Amino acid sequence: MTYYLSPRFLEKLAVHITKNYLKLPQVKIPLLLGVHGRKGEGKTFQCELVYERMGIEVVHISGGELESPDAGDPARLIRLRYREAAELVRVRGKMAVLMINDIDAGAGRFDALTQYTVNTQLVNNTLMNIADNPTNVQLPGSYDENEIQRVPIIMTGNDLSTLYAPLIRDGRMEKFYWQPDRDDRIGIVGGIFEPDGLSPQDITLLVDTFPTQAIDFFGAVRAQIYNEQIRDFIYDVGLENVSRSVVNTTTPPTFRRPDFSISHLIEVGDRLVREQRRVDDMRLANEYNRVLSGGASSAPDSGSFYRAYNPSEPPAAAGVANGGDAALASGNGSGDSPQCPMPAAAQSTYSPTPPIYSPTHPPSHSSTLPSDVRQQINAILSQGYRLGIEHVNKRRFQTNAWQSGPAISAQDAAAASAEVERYLGDYAQDYVRLIGIDPKTKQRVMEQIIQRPSP
Repeated sequence: MTYYLSPRFLEKLAVHITKNYLKLPQVKIPLLLGVHGRKGEGKTFQCELVYERMGIEVVHISGGELESPDAGDPARLIRLRYREAAELVRVRGKMAVLMINDIDAGAGRFDALTQYTVNTQLVNNTLMNIADNPTNVQLPGSYDENEIQRVPIIMTGNDLSTLYAPLIRDGRMEKFYWQPDRDDRIGIVGGIFEPDGLSPQDITLLVDTFPTQAIDFFGAVRAQIYNEQIRDFIYDVGLENVSRSVVNTTTPPTFRRPDFSISHLIEVGDRLVREQRRVDDMRLANEYNRVLSGGASSAPDSGSFYRAYNPSEPPAAAGVANGGDAALASGNGSGDSPQCPMPAAAQSTYSPTPPIYSPTHPPSHSSTLPSDVRQQINAILSQGYRLGIEHVNKRRFQTNAWQSGPAISAQDAAAASAEVERYLGDYAQDYVRLIGIDPKTKQRVMEQIIQRPSP
């Protein structure tokens, strides 16, 4: 199988690796190259294709190896692998690189909850020391006065800004942001489906149908095509016979060529996209983190919008990163005005603690919701956001284990209000909350309890 290697990617790595093996007069050459970009775009795989094309020996380190129960082990491992790569150059007479995958996952700090350990310090310090003295890399407890071969270090990661700032400065690390353009994407996807006989027109149509998806999405689509045949095979042999049919068998099962028509591929791709959206809309980790931190963090990023709907919540619960009580009172922290402000009367009298709607105490007009809930629904829809419903019974409410309710498909405020009112009746014995979702960022912009069950 012939895989596509981006000319831009090949040029960047080839220049960096070759430059590190040359002795250029009075030129400061960064030892480290950080290849970064969004997840699933094939950074590591493109690196492997470059190494194969150039005939380069590779010594690997995973980001998961940069932490250990024993202080100093990861730093020693980096030095050991670096010296191993230098020895490969000496013994085999070929270029070699040290490859560190997912460096940000192993040594990065993503938020205040990320633990900063002694090993993290030592890893950063060791990499900086090697970058500054690439021919004098010693193992702890020993010293060899003989210089070793300089070996370039290639790192991959999604967000290099999470690393220690002095490590990624320009004198030590050269950065390369990998974002495949349309031609790259067509070439890479064409390589993925090359055994399946798709025409160039079909490849182009598939890429253009899912322009925002990462490269690994198309690999997942191809893998999903085989699910139907594997499912049929399982039911043909029987669930109790699957193990003996696929493990230690002299006649492994064979499958006919699946349907790789472009319409079928797009259908499978749409199914994967819908699953992605469900994951993005749920964001259960935000709920769990808020419980663990006592309701102090992980609220939606759109702080001003969230405060507009929750004027009585403290700044921590509303996810306010700056601005104190004064910002909360005005609903305008650090100069950002609410994107979708509620009317002043509703803000001054609304509180999330008492029930807005109770099945035992319905509003005066049973066919309508309270005015403040209708105003919320109208304000959310007018901003182009989507509405959703979540519910939870009394017992699970204590653990904040909310369950997703039916999606609210109506875009008209009156129709959406009618749907919400119907769902309140369906979950009359549950807590119910209304959520607003930004369809572009896939983040929640509002969460508000609108029903509490009677005691």
